[in-house]
Amino acid sequence: RACHGVGGGEPVTPNYPKLNGQNKPYLLSSLKSYRAGNRQGGLAAVMAAQASQLSDADMEALAAYYSSQK
Repeated sequence: RACHGVGGGEPVTPNYPKLNGQNKPYLLSSLKSYRAGNRQGGLAAVMAAQASQLSDADMEALAAYYSSQK
């Protein structure tokens, strides 16, 4: 919420992506890749730190939430 904004559609800076309305499998895959350390560049280290605290169920819930936002 702090970086991507309320509902994932109001990033605090232009280089943060909007999450709202993204494809659920894409969001889930991205979170798992960050947690595994497979995503590189940009703010990958920040996202890896966030994703490392999430369970698979948390990731499923987040992906479902953001994909349902318009």
